[in-house]
Amino acid sequence: MVASPLFGLWSNHRPRREPLIVSILINVAANVLYAYAHAPSLHRKYYMLIARAFVGFGAGNVAVVRSYVAGATSLKERTSAMANMSACQALGFILGPVFQTCLTFIGENGVAWRAIALELNMYTAPAFLGAFFGVVNVIFIIAILREHRIDDLGRRIKSINISEEEDTQVVRDSQGDIDQTAVVTCNILFFVILFIFAIFETISTPLTMDMYAWTRKQAVLYNGIILALIGCESIMAFMAVKMIAKRTGERVILLGGLLIIFAGFFILLPWGNQFPSIQWADLKNSSVNVTMESSLKTFSNRLSITVQPIQNYTGEPTGCPIEQQWCLTTPVIHLAQYLTSDVLIGLGYPVCNVMSYTLYSKILGPKPQGVYMGWLTASGSGARTLGPVFASQVYTHLGPRWTFSIICGIVLLASVLLGAMYKRLIAFSVRFQRIQE
Repeated sequence: MVASPLFGLWSNHRPRREPLIVSILINVAANVLYAYAHAPSLHRKYYMLIARAFVGFGAGNVAVVRSYVAGATSLKERTSAMANMSACQALGFILGPVFQTCLTFIGENGVAWRAIALELNMYTAPAFLGAFFGVVNVIFIIAILREHRIDDLGRRIKSINISEEEDTQVVRDSQGDIDQTAVVTCNILFFVILFIFAIFETISTPLTMDMYAWTRKQAVLYNGIILALIGCESIMAFMAVKMIAKRTGERVILLGGLLIIFAGFFILLPWGNQFPSIQWADLKNSSVNVTMESSLKTFSNRLSITVQPIQNYTGEPTGCPIEQQWCLTTPVIHLAQYLTSDVLIGLGYPVCNVMSYTLYSKILGPKPQGVYMGWLTASGSGARTLGPVFASQVYTHLGPRWTFSIICGIVLLASVLLGAMYKRLIAFSVRFQRIQE
């Protein structure tokens, strides 16, 4: 949230290679620090926290990458380029866990080189691999990446800072104020899109454990497979929107994506009269005193239940915990509901994601977009921070019915906002009638 606007501001006034190289080197150093967090004899957890913080800081270069793509493409090329970039990002999210899984063969002990305090094991190897890829990226940036800026019509801009001496016509076409209302609207929509997907990612493990009595290991494994398949679905969605956007435009696709997401969460609402298995006992105690207030009108008195644990049972307790009062009154979400929802959300989210910042870049026009892209990235980071907090609090205390109902309401409000601002969410050059939409 902090780094994105700073790197964006830097890229507005200096060659974009500079913030990209610096941010990646920060990421490389952070990964190495994480791998060496075992070396100090004291305060190891603080070194680990510092390392993760700097990894997040280095990731602020996303704003620079998006501003580079926006500045290096014309309006006709923009959607396709943004979709390709998003597809590569989705591929990274898929391959990252695959690489980590492959590195588990090293084992917990691995190999050690005492002379430099190096310990290469299944926990540090991914960090070293990330640092290696970072160095490779820096080499590619130095050797290949060149400054390339064009306006909305595809005319070459000769320098980073546009001046009247260089290209009078380009300067004339870039004059005009950016529609700040449209900018704020895009930031709100982007926040909502990432907020609801962060909730979806966070809630998948506890939801499947509560509804299907999966163990934690099963929930992590099965949901990991589902997320990998969603990643593959996302890549296909990115490729599809490149062709569809040429006929319909970004706004229609964005609205369609929001409606698909709404359908995905609406399907997750609990129905019927079948209830999830209840996790009656806390195996760590000799008894469990549960006091609950029944939400059914037929029960007006407070119920006090004492449950004895299963003796000599050392397995992991499964089912919906009795401490969550809604477990007794909320119908089960069937597996078919959950899988159908995964497919719909896995289709709607990538479509909304790429369309939102593609439309945003077109609204900003040919002016340097680094700071604006930084704010967009910061809003997305805020959404991914608040989403898990919302999921943990609302889901735990109120259950899936309230959680998914609130999300459906949020998506509907976002759709209404998009509809209300529909005519203002147009490209900079279109608004000033320099290009016909």
